[in-house]
Amino acid sequence: MPRAGILSGGGDSPGINAAIRAIVRYGAQREVSVLAFLEGWKGPLEDLARPLRLEDVQGIHRIGGTIIGTSRTNPLKVEGGAERILATLKRHGVDFLIAMGGDDTLGVAHRLASRGVKVVGIPQTIDNDIATTDYSIGFASALEVVTEALDRLHTTAFSHRRVLILEVMGRDSGWLSLFGGVAGGADVILLPEEVFSVDAVEKRIRERQGSGRPFCTVIIAEGCRPAELEGQVLAESKVDAFGHARLGGIGQYLADELSARLDVPVRVTNLAYLQRGGSPTSFDRILATRFGIAAVDFALAGKFDVMTALQGLKVEPVPLEEALSCRRPVDPWLANLADVLD
Repeated sequence: MPRAGILSGGGDSPGINAAIRAIVRYGAQREVSVLAFLEGWKGPLEDLARPLRLEDVQGIHRIGGTIIGTSRTNPLKVEGGAERILATLKRHGVDFLIAMGGDDTLGVAHRLASRGVKVVGIPQTIDNDIATTDYSIGFASALEVVTEALDRLHTTAFSHRRVLILEVMGRDSGWLSLFGGVAGGADVILLPEEVFSVDAVEKRIRERQGSGRPFCTVIIAEGCRPAELEGQVLAESKVDAFGHARLGGIGQYLADELSARLDVPVRVTNLAYLQRGGSPTSFDRILATRFGIAAVDFALAGKFDVMTALQGLKVEPVPLEEALSCRRPVDPWLANLADVLD
C-alpha cells in the first residue's frame, strides 16, 4: 500500500482541514495510507509524525486552522536539514509528500524535489498570490471576513461622519484589498501594486465631503507603500526563517497623517488574525476537497514536482517551478473596478 506524507506550512488558512479530510478519505478508497507531519516542515525535520485514519478526519472540513499544526520553519536554513528530511521520509516509508502552503512552503517542496523527494503541492494562502492558480485555499473565507468588516464599518462611518480605515493582510498582493473593497463598497481602495500618496487620499475624501458625503471608508493592504516614505511600514524589523519582515501599521500611519489634515475623526481597524480564523466558506471547502483529491490522483499517476491549480473550472497539475517563478499581482483590469464603481 502506498504511503502519503502530508504537511501544512506557513500561515494557516480556512480550508486546510477540508483538504486533509479529502486526502485521507480519498486515499482510503485508493488504498493509500496517510502519515501527517506536524507543525509544517518542522515535522519531517524533527520526525514529528502521526498516522491519520478515517476517524481522525470526521467532520473536520468545517473547522478552521489545521489539525496537524503549522509553522514557518525553513529546513533549508538548518545545517543538514534536507538530509534529515530525506532520512525521515525513508524511515517512515513515505512514497510521496503532499505539502500545503504558500510560496515559502512550496518553494521548499520544489527544492526537495531536486533531491529526489516525490512532492505534490497544494496552494493555501489567504493572500491568493500564488501564480498559475485562480484561487488558493483560504482566500474566499478571508474575503468574507473583510467584506463583513467593511459592511459594519460603513454604518458607523455614516452615523458619526467619520473616516474609517480598514487594514487587511496580503503582503505584496492586493487581492484581499481589491475584492474586499469592491464587495464591501469601500470609498478608497489602496493596493500594494501601486505606490499611493496621502495627498491623493486626502483629495478623494475632500471631494466626497464637497459632494455632500462627509463620511468615508478606506481599505488598505498591509504591504501598501506611501510615496511619503521609503518602503513598507513594518510591525517589527526582525525577519522570519524565510527572510520576511512582519508587515503592519500602514493603516495607523495613514490615519495619523489624515487626522492632521482633516477636520473629521479618523479611526483605524486592523483585522489582523481575524482574517485567517473561523470556519471556511462553502467555496473553500469545495476547492480544498478538489485539491486534496487531485493531489492524490497526480501522485498516483506519477506527476510530481507539481502543484494543484484551479484554472477556470478544472484542477490542473502545474509545475512548481512555473508556479513559483513570479508573483501574482492584481490584474490591472481588475484594479480598475474600484474606479468604475466610484
